[in-house]
Amino acid sequence: MVSEGVRKYQDKIVDGDIKMPDLKDLNAWRAVLYLHKLVGQDKDRYSGYGYGNLSMRLEKNSPPKNERSFVITGSQTGNLEHLTEDNYAIVLEYYPEKNLILTQKGKAIASSESMTHGMVYDLSDDARFVFHVHSPEIWLYRGELKIPSTDKKVEYGTPEMAEEVKRIYPEFMNKNIFAMDGHEDGIVSFGETAIKAGFVILDYLQKAKQLDRFLQKIQD
Repeated sequence: MVSEGVRKYQDKIVDGDIKMPDLKDLNAWRAVLYLHKLVGQDKDRYSGYGYGNLSMRLEKNSPPKNERSFVITGSQTGNLEHLTEDNYAIVLEYYPEKNLILTQKGKAIASSESMTHGMVYDLSDDARFVFHVHSPEIWLYRGELKIPSTDKKVEYGTPEMAEEVKRIYPEFMNKNIFAMDGHEDGIVSFGETAIKAGFVILDYLQKAKQLDRFLQKIQD
């Protein structure tokens, strides 16, 4: 098990026959979020590790829980401005209770937050896209913006985080966004389309910046 701050799950790589899907929507929104510095890599942030990850459900039906396969950006690809198929991994199955995910053979290693993405897909039949970004602005004002948050004692990329997402799902199911209280700047959105998942983040980012400007003004 890898636990140095990048990956915290057990990964079983298996032969798979799922072809890489059309990544047009994911790549387009990944580029937008990269430009806003919501995903990426910065030597002055998070000990220099890459941050943020995006995923997309593969099936159009609703298979059993833990088997809603999805494609997700690979671990530590934040330094790349543009991603190719080689920078994505396919998660076939995920088992939070065992801290285990099954991934298809490929060149990329699935993101540290794969378990969290899988839990969101399990909880929402309609969710087709999940975006995990790092926004200091949204995270700072998560309380004022009434964004549901996970327990600050729960670490990212762990089975406990997946369970925490399940616990607070009733609070964020209609907001399509939640914050990770114990994961600095961590914000997660989801939606039936990439546009919905993306605009939820951009909308809250605008609100957070407006609130910050207002508070700065009244303090001056």
